[in-house]
Amino acid sequence: MTVSYGDRIKDVIEGSDVTLFMKGTPAFVMCGNSDRALQALRRAGAPVTAVDVLTDPQIRQELSAISGWPTIPQVFVKGELVGGADIVEELEQSGELAQTLREKLGDDYASSRDEKTVALGG
Repeated sequence: MTVSYGDRIKDVIEGSDVTLFMKGTPAFVMCGNSDRALQALRRAGAPVTAVDVLTDPQIRQELSAISGWPTIPQVFVKGELVGGADIVEELEQSGELAQTLREKLGDDYASSRDEKTVALGG
């Protein structure tokens, strides 16, 4: 039986301050664009919850259906899609990423610098 990831994806997006859907994990990145997005988030001090979309093709299909965004990586802040690697890097370079993080997470968001990986599993 095929597992539907829709509800689990929504739970992770809504339950995490910053969610990064990426190819691989922060410890073992499998894609240059995923790494670029991760590094921009790290430089901004974001608390990142990462989800590896390579564990099951269904994750990527469900995610794209939810977000309306076809490519990976996808970054969400407090449940809102920010974009992919190019957009996140541009926001980081302009200072808008840190500003968005402060507005949505509070001024002390970088104090935790928490980074974890969530497996959606089958």
